[in-house]
Amino acid sequence: MRFNSKLFNLSALAAITALTVTAQAAPTSSAKVPATVTQTSISSEAALQVAKRAVDQCKSDGYSVTATVVDAAGTPLVQFRNENAGPHTLNSSYHKAFTAVSLKQPTTKYADMIEKNPKLDPLRDMDSRLLLLGGGLPIKIGDTIIGGVGVGGAPGAHLDEACANAGLSIIK
Repeated sequence: MRFNSKLFNLSALAAITALTVTAQAAPTSSAKVPATVTQTSISSEAALQVAKRAVDQCKSDGYSVTATVVDAAGTPLVQFRNENAGPHTLNSSYHKAFTAVSLKQPTTKYADMIEKNPKLDPLRDMDSRLLLLGGGLPIKIGDTIIGGVGVGGAPGAHLDEACANAGLSIIK
């Protein structure tokens, strides 16, 4: 039988890695670990004001849109639709808001990144709730992301983003 040193080294590395991960993941019985976490998130009242301000801005610009605001975990809090906005805007605004929270960046950033480098297109398939199209912005207080806003329905992602930005103006 022939000895394969590469295979042995790979197996040894895998075993050491597994032991290291196990040692890090399994605290000793005397160690106390936090049982809960605290996360700061946008309030329902603030979410309603953000959504209303975004829809009102687009309406004054001549566009019928829907704005969705999600909390820091990406769960919808408010969806506000102009009565003339198409039904598809409900989903697009939610997906933009979710994407902004999940990826912690404006959705335009990812849309531009994929346009410049088509090899990144599979990013679109990471999660069915992602929509890598402009119009979604994270809602921040300082450096803390407390939610996301997404707008859909204006005749261009840059216009959706402008309305989402108007919604953010109520956050202090």
